[in-house]
Amino acid sequence: MIRIGIYGSTGRVGTLLIKNLQNDPEAKISVLHAIEEFKTPLNLEEDVIVTNDAGVLLEHSDVVIDFSLPLGTEKLLETALEGDYKSAFVIGTTGLNAHQFNLLETLSQNVPVLYATNMSMGVAVLNKIVSLVSKTLRDFDIEIVEQHHRYKKDAPSGTALTLAKSAADARGLDIDKVRVSGRNGEIGERSKDEIAVMALRGGDIVGRHTVGFYNDGEFLELNHTATSRETFAKGAIRAAKWIYGKEAKLYSINDCLGLN
Repeated sequence: MIRIGIYGSTGRVGTLLIKNLQNDPEAKISVLHAIEEFKTPLNLEEDVIVTNDAGVLLEHSDVVIDFSLPLGTEKLLETALEGDYKSAFVIGTTGLNAHQFNLLETLSQNVPVLYATNMSMGVAVLNKIVSLVSKTLRDFDIEIVEQHHRYKKDAPSGTALTLAKSAADARGLDIDKVRVSGRNGEIGERSKDEIAVMALRGGDIVGRHTVGFYNDGEFLELNHTATSRETFAKGAIRAAKWIYGKEAKLYSINDCLGLN
């Protein structure tokens, strides 16, 4: 039985991870890391540890699943690097900066780490399709629109940025040089290589991403809509089972799904 520790266990996805691991035949909750109080009653086994100490979380987990905020992930990674812990990691926190991602890469030299901006199988397949279409339809303009609930703190979404990078890489472009995330006023004509990534926020939208390829006389739009956060929780649990026992390395969701 794989011991799963949940970091960010009081959040939306954390709550669903707890629910989905209740009767799992292959994995069980060993530790819940919590800073805030749980908003709903928990029906946990007696041996589950509830703590605000990241070291305790790492000591008693085979795999840690993290859906927190960038600063929370940074503290978790720093704790892991300071000690001799052996737990693997599945990290789904979006909006990481360069320093935080460097910490993640450094940790992956010691233990297996899977990082994904989206744990959905559908989004993983969409990324592959976007790469193929971008390479094939090189003369088409690329515009990406993402929609999320009013509470999402980072923009554009990590998923949209990953899709944009897939499109840029397929054309041999540097996404940091061609990405546009806002237009206002007299900005002139659209440049040939730019890739726009626009963010919409409102209501309780779980997540919707549209990647459009536009040319004179025709256009193609690829769409993915998440209707429940269960998708992300189940995807993370699937990834945790997959990464358990793997060698130290930085893995992607494509590795987990065999899409490479």
